[in-house]
Amino acid sequence: MFDASAVFAFLQHKPSAIKVNELLKEAIREQADILMSAMNYEEVYGGILREHGPERAAATMNAVHPLPIRLIDATPRRAFQAADIKSKYKLYYVDSFAAALAIECKAILVTSDSDFRKLGHGFPTLWLKA
Repeated sequence: MFDASAVFAFLQHKPSAIKVNELLKEAIREQADILMSAMNYEEVYGGILREHGPERAAATMNAVHPLPIRLIDATPRRAFQAADIKSKYKLYYVDSFAAALAIECKAILVTSDSDFRKLGHGFPTLWLKA
């Protein structure tokens, strides 16, 4: 389960991109299923849009689209779960979607975002180096 920071690490060739790339290769070999909330996918697009403009954002997302990441819609039920998590743990709204989806799917959250530490040590997380 990726949050936006995992995709940003991959795109920006950060040291943790190596681990993200390994996970993507596992998904290609059907040894892993990588999920991502559509809200977090939008966060990637929005970040690139703000920093580099619409052309670069569109081109980057066209390159990201074929990656083996299964996007999960933000349904009303998921929005309520995200709101509950946001309220309880004081996460940003978009981060709460990643947490809610990880809980729903019993998935490990892959992130470098330290805000997720608010969820506690029992929350299954694969921490990427920032």
